[in-house]
Amino acid sequence: MEFTRWDDFLVAEHEMIERSMAVLKSCLENLDESAVNPVQMMRAMDFLLEFGDKVHNRKEEELLFPLMQERGIPVEGGPLGVMLMEHQAERELLGAMMMQAKGLKDASGTEIEEYRSKGLEYLQIRAEHIWKENDVLFKMGAKVTGDEDNTALLEGFARIDSETYGATARDKFQQMLKEVEEGARIRTRLIENLSYDQIHAIMEAMPFEVTFVDADDVVAYFNRLDREKLFPRTRSVIGRTVTKCHPEKSVDTVHAIVDGFKNKTRESAEFWIDFRDDKILIRYFPVYDDHGAYMGVLEVTQAIGWIQVIEGQKRLLD
Repeated sequence: MEFTRWDDFLVAEHEMIERSMAVLKSCLENLDESAVNPVQMMRAMDFLLEFGDKVHNRKEEELLFPLMQERGIPVEGGPLGVMLMEHQAERELLGAMMMQAKGLKDASGTEIEEYRSKGLEYLQIRAEHIWKENDVLFKMGAKVTGDEDNTALLEGFARIDSETYGATARDKFQQMLKEVEEGARIRTRLIENLSYDQIHAIMEAMPFEVTFVDADDVVAYFNRLDREKLFPRTRSVIGRTVTKCHPEKSVDTVHAIVDGFKNKTRESAEFWIDFRDDKILIRYFPVYDDHGAYMGVLEVTQAIGWIQVIEGQKRLLD
């Protein structure tokens, strides 16, 4: 992925770091097993040190932080100083954990719990650190940097990547992360944190209509059940083929869109119409599983007349 903003670049790296943190957390939760076979845990910590510290933190410490200091954001007694202290704390905790990991199989119960506590302390520091940077520090940096700074930072980030892992560094980082996650018993999908009832309630709360047509071209789901909809539909539509849900004159277009999604020659389809004194936007998106296999089509329908006339700004607290 190509980035045009330095902060988007660093946030994306934070997401990679968080994925490895999730593996480490899973290993710590099953530390009796990890102590006997620490390979997965060692891989996670190695990625957090080699990428999270020696590559990612280096970009901040050598490029971003000095620039922000130059623009008036203080180190001593200021946010940059806090970030640097947390980098060091993370570095020391991970270093100590790496040294102790291979000896865990012979450790006492008390030593195992101390190790787990140390790991959870690292994860808490790192998680809060990422939140502070994403939501506070990077926003401060964006206010004091311009287009030339942005270009220089992105070029500097690329240079550090290349210096550490060569011209294909970004691909190597992804491969390293894949190896960290392989076989790990972690929740890699955030939706697994939700119950069925929560997922249903979220779908019903959405301010637009959603319909899902499965891989066999059969209507499997729609939201806003038993509520007012732009285009009324009832339970009888479930189980119908998608072509039976459209006027005959549009069936060929529907087939073309679906075929484009199946063979991956089309990424989306969008239409808008005038309907009942409003403008209606209808969008179609392909749905694929984690391995790229076609699962179906998502149709999103929304009245946008009120959006089209928006002017100026309205802040969250207005």
